[in-house]
Order: sequence, then structure tokens, then C-alpha cells
Amino acid sequence: MNVCRTRILAERIRLESMRCMASEGCGHVGGVLSAAELAAVLYEDVLTCFPSDPGRMDRDRVVLSKGHCGPVLYAALALKGFFPLGELTTLNRNGTRLPSHCNCLDTPGIDISTGSLGQGASLAAGIALGMRLKGLSRYTYLILGDGECDEGQVWEAALFAAHFKLGNLVAFIDRNRQQLDGYTCDVMDVGDLEEKFRAFGWHARTVDGHDVRAIYDAVGAAKGEARPSAIVLETVKGKGWSVSEGRPNVHHLKISEEQFALAEREISARIGEIEANDDGV
Repeated sequence: MNVCRTRILAERIRLESMRCMASEGCGHVGGVLSAAELAAVLYEDVLTCFPSDPGRMDRDRVVLSKGHCGPVLYAALALKGFFPLGELTTLNRNGTRLPSHCNCLDTPGIDISTGSLGQGASLAAGIALGMRLKGLSRYTYLILGDGECDEGQVWEAALFAAHFKLGNLVAFIDRNRQQLDGYTCDVMDVGDLEEKFRAFGWHARTVDGHDVRAIYDAVGAAKGEARPSAIVLETVKGKGWSVSEGRPNVHHLKISEEQFALAEREISARIGEIEANDDGV
């Protein structure tokens, strides 16, 4: 892993996600920006995937259960060559391949349609079991929101995955501590998510979700397990844009041209700083 390169990709994903949402004039900014580092680690350092042939059977699968945050995957996919970068400005328009929620029938590189919260957990567990039955030694990576863990279906899937010892399933929980209605502790306090998944029979650990090395190392540890793994990512909703980072009520925001220009300046400055301090590691 080249940490510097992955950090730069995370910022580029953040920038292109903002460009994507700004083209629509609004978007699910909070949960998109908090997942940029995860998307960078997956698509730079972890996934076996094939941009020129995204439907190949011998690939890893990604299930973005919080499908309303599709722009973070769209940006990663475009930056890795699954489709032209220019398509990011067609978000949710007539004829686009980039709907507001992930749709595998439209977008190259999207493995499963999602958006109904909680259902992605069941889909990911089913995919992981199906790949094992087919003899495919690949992984399924599930991305959940912490507010989404209010859904009972998440925990049914957790029981299922533990029962069938799905060691090829790795779940990430983007714990940015906010959801549509407010802070998760006020809406429905899910408590210690690491301990909950462990109680359901999973390998579980908590890491800084904006530390690309920590995410990568956690995935490496998960791959040594014969049971499903949950990696709780401690993140900040709206990370990386001064208008949204650490602020309440940033689940969905309008984005003006001036606001996007501010985001572009802030993110570009961070990319410059990372490049200036690149020690080749």
C-alpha cells in the first residue's frame, strides 16, 4: 500500500463526488464525504475488479447498502476507469447512467441495486454465500450507515452470516453519528456497534475511518478470519468541506456554484499538501 497515493485518491473521490452532486444542485453530502477514505482503500488497494470488464465473475463485490450515497462510488469508479469522468455531471438526469441511488442495471461497476435501507445487508450475505457455493474465492464488501443499523434486517443478516460462517463477507459501518433525523444517539442509540457485531458471532474492530492505513490493516485482519467481519469506521459526517464537516443537519444539502468552488479550493489545497509531503510510503 502506498499511503500517500491512497490519501490523494480519497481527496479526488471527495472532489469528484462534490462535482457530481453539484451538477444536480444538491446531494447526500454528509454520508458521501464521510466514506471517501473507505472508497479509496477499496478501489486502490483491496478490490479485485476489472474496469474494462466489470461483470467478470471472478471479481470482488461491493454492496453500498446506504445507496443514497452513490456519488462516492460513482466518483471512485470513474477515477478508476469504469466509465468516463465527464459522466459524473449527469447525476439523476434523463438518460443518465448515474441515478440518485445505486442501480446495477445502469452503472458499470455497481454490483447490486440498493437504497432501501437495511436490505443491502441481506443482499451482501446472500452474495457471499452464493460465491462460496460457486467455488469463487472472492470477497463481498458491505457498506452500512450507522443510522441504517436501526433496521432489524441488518441484524437478521448478521445472524445469517455468522451461522453460515461467511468469512468472505466484510462489513464496514460508517459511524458518522448522524442520520436523516438528527444524531443517532437521539434518534435510536445503537450503542457499541463493535460489541454488538461480536455478540452476533462476528470478528469486529473499530478504526479511524479517515485513516487509510488503519482501514487497510483492518481489512487484512478480516481476511484471516473464518467468520464474517465488521469494521466500524469512526468518521465525521461531511468530512473535508468546511460547510458540512462536523456540523448538524448535513445529511442532504443544496450546493451552489459558489459552494462547490469553495469545496474545490479546500480539497485541492489538501491534495497539494499531501503531494508536498510525499515520502514515497
